[in-house]
Amino acid sequence: MDLHEVQAHMNEWLQEAAVTFQKVPGSAVLIRYVRSSYQNDPVRSAIELVLVIFFIRYLLAPSYSTSKQNYVKLTEDEIDELVEEWTPEPLVALPTVQEEAEMEKLPVIVGPTGPKSKLANGKTVTNLASYNFYNFNANEQIKEKAIQTLRTYGVGPCGPPQFYGTQDVHMKTEADIASYLGTEGCIVYAHSFSTISSVIPSFCKRGDIIVADRGVNYSIRRGLEISRSNVKWYTHNDMEELEQVLRKVVKEQAGKKLTRRFIVTEALFEMTGDMNNLPKLIELKTKYKFRLMLDETWSFGVLGRTGRGLTEAQNVDPSQVDMIVGSLAGPLCAGGGFCAGAKDVVEHQRVSSTAYTFSAALPAMLAVTASESINLLQSNPEILLQCRENIRLMRAQLDPRSDWVVCTSAPENPIMLLVFKPEVVKARRLSVEDQERLLQESVDETLANGVLTTRLKCMPISQHTSLKDGVYTVNPALKVCITSGLSKKDIEKAGVTIRHAITKVMTRKTNNKLGLPAA
Repeated sequence: MDLHEVQAHMNEWLQEAAVTFQKVPGSAVLIRYVRSSYQNDPVRSAIELVLVIFFIRYLLAPSYSTSKQNYVKLTEDEIDELVEEWTPEPLVALPTVQEEAEMEKLPVIVGPTGPKSKLANGKTVTNLASYNFYNFNANEQIKEKAIQTLRTYGVGPCGPPQFYGTQDVHMKTEADIASYLGTEGCIVYAHSFSTISSVIPSFCKRGDIIVADRGVNYSIRRGLEISRSNVKWYTHNDMEELEQVLRKVVKEQAGKKLTRRFIVTEALFEMTGDMNNLPKLIELKTKYKFRLMLDETWSFGVLGRTGRGLTEAQNVDPSQVDMIVGSLAGPLCAGGGFCAGAKDVVEHQRVSSTAYTFSAALPAMLAVTASESINLLQSNPEILLQCRENIRLMRAQLDPRSDWVVCTSAPENPIMLLVFKPEVVKARRLSVEDQERLLQESVDETLANGVLTTRLKCMPISQHTSLKDGVYTVNPALKVCITSGLSKKDIEKAGVTIRHAITKVMTRKTNNKLGLPAA
């Protein structure tokens, strides 16, 4: 075959290929595009074709080498030996000796929780370890409403809100809380702990700035960790340092892309019991243009003339707080949590808050119980006065009279946290573990004398990079919860019992660590 025959066959093949290509739908459009775009420049078209082929091959190629074996090949015996030696890490840390001993002696209540509770061993004790501050558990009006709701709506909604779990009682509870606090709107969550830990990441994302108190509780720290925001800390309840941090953030952000900035703190602190300075917070957040997220889990239903929380107690307009987060599971004896604020703040959470959209709705019985408890606090403010009088009586028996402990809680806080005095810790050289052991012995001694109390228990500080600062530590504390369901005589007797139990524990020879005199 000579050259002319080869050219003839090649031309014939090209014509057949062209005819076949023209039969493909859209081929004419492609030909016109190539001719108009590249002015019949075959070199340019060929180069682009090569680039397209290279791009397709690059996308389909694996991200690792398939020809090189960059691993050590093990024999079957070596593999079996490694499998036998491998030990999986535990899902949770093993309990300490103290925790095991505490679990063995854990008191079990039989029947309803009240000011006087019956234990599984048959003993009746004065219950100062419950958040039943106003004895709403025994309120007949609330009981009747709860039973009626249970018979009408059943046990639970069996579905998430916004799908088929929202019921009319949920809407009424949200309206009742918003009206009670004086905000535009409110959203109710099914679980108290997950409320604040879900509200924070609903508004705060990666790159946003959060300024938080070092003493915030564990649920807030979880929310900060989930948000992946840039967290700045300030010393617990130190408004001067807070202003310094805010001023520094504003200075650093000058000229940069605008980011969302929040202050996150508590009204009544869970770990220390003290109260925040809300008017100063409002002043600073307005001055430096931050949003304020206030956790009123322990102050809602407690502070203020009618229990509206820190805003009522310190005479602050609730509309000045961007987000008010609270619990319905404490003094209201219901369940779940809420976030109140402007209408757009509330509606945003209905589609972006994970704890709301991916959890079953609050049982109707608990929603009605929360509404009834709020109505009782509004119509009978003397309920709070009786509880505060019992707080005063208990403090009189403990704080000024005890040589060992001091109360760090605010005077209106029904959760009294008793920590060892600094001079006692210094003189006895007590470590954190020593303090926890002594406090647990005090709890056991108090229970043996007919009064049920507990210790302050908290999860360890998060190991997340942005939250791990190694500066703040929680002081071990004895927790005494006051209730209005006890008489003056019962409160004073319980106070004397607790004080004597602490003294007895601290004056034991085994607990006098350095053999010092029991001052």
